Amino acid sequence: MYVILFVIIAALWLAYSNGANDNIKGVATLYGSDTTSYKRALYWATITTFAGSVFSIFAARRLVITFSGKGLVSDALVGSPEFAAAVGLGAAMTIFIATRIGMPTSTTHALIGGLLGTGVAARTQIATGVLVSKFAIPMLTSPILAILSAGCLYIFFTNLRRWLGVTKETCVCVADGSFQPVRITESGAMVMSSPGLDLTVDETARCIQRYHGAAVGVHAQSSLDAMHYLSAGAVCFSRAVNDTPKIAALLLMATALSPGIGIALIAVAMILGGLIHSKRIAETMGNRITDLNTGQGFTANITTAGLVLFASNLGVPVSTTHVSCGSVFGIGVVNRQCRWTTVTGILGTWITTLPAAGIFSASLYLLLA
Repeated sequence: MYVILFVIIAALWLAYSNGANDNIKGVATLYGSDTTSYKRALYWATITTFAGSVFSIFAARRLVITFSGKGLVSDALVGSPEFAAAVGLGAAMTIFIATRIGMPTSTTHALIGGLLGTGVAARTQIATGVLVSKFAIPMLTSPILAILSAGCLYIFFTNLRRWLGVTKETCVCVADGSFQPVRITESGAMVMSSPGLDLTVDETARCIQRYHGAAVGVHAQSSLDAMHYLSAGAVCFSRAVNDTPKIAALLLMATALSPGIGIALIAVAMILGGLIHSKRIAETMGNRITDLNTGQGFTANITTAGLVLFASNLGVPVSTTHVSCGSVFGIGVVNRQCRWTTVTGILGTWITTLPAAGIFSASLYLLLA
């Protein structure tokens, strides 16, 4: 009976850690581009994440089967609560550590590492064909596809904006909350360009780019802000559709809970994790990879949402982290403002996530069994 309790704790802790590391990723571009504040972005992420979790009950049942371990390890091992508890706890420990150091990592990677590590510890045969086709290929190709898609889409949108006559202007926020356009001098200082104003600003860190003009009679910046919000919500929604059933698989394989109740519990834990432990991930995704304006954030978000929803519908276990980070990477490469030190750190986290989760899970399985 105590092992069943471990299974429940493992699944809920994993869901909490997943929410802390993943909920904010969809709206990090809203925060990083100064479209809205961190708190408002977080509340929007919470609402859309919950909606995606509920929708996953109907739309992503195949992912529950995929991440139950069936076909990858023996059926006898999949049915044991020790297996579920070890996989969940090992993955949760890995994700939580990454979250505490502010590094976005993949719950999918951690779960795969946990499944493999526990399988090795249990001395069961690993189906390498299933490992390659169902897990390895999607995980390796999704970030590359995201980089290419986001880069190409950004170039297309940039040319479309210019063709429509929409220009960019550099602004700072003044005391009354409004944005005032500025021009940047050769020395790097900014001078207010509004008539009747003559104020020089020496600090450029909070200077942002906004769009000036109209497209089809609609103000460019206002319409883009609205689309940016919707695209950020779409990422959080699609991420929840893709991740909730993966974690629920652990809870359902060793308990008598119905899928609906299991997914509801996972959704609540994910939301709590996001509300409490998201700030460091928001800083990394929103500010440390590359500088983002509203248009670039929108482009990264619709790339991520499209790829993740498409994969979820097919039951393909892609990593939302890989896709969302890959999309931001692609923008940074095209605009030549990618901060490679941060990118290297994130890639290092991705590489170590799978073996770390495997070691944690294998050790826990040996203790429990």
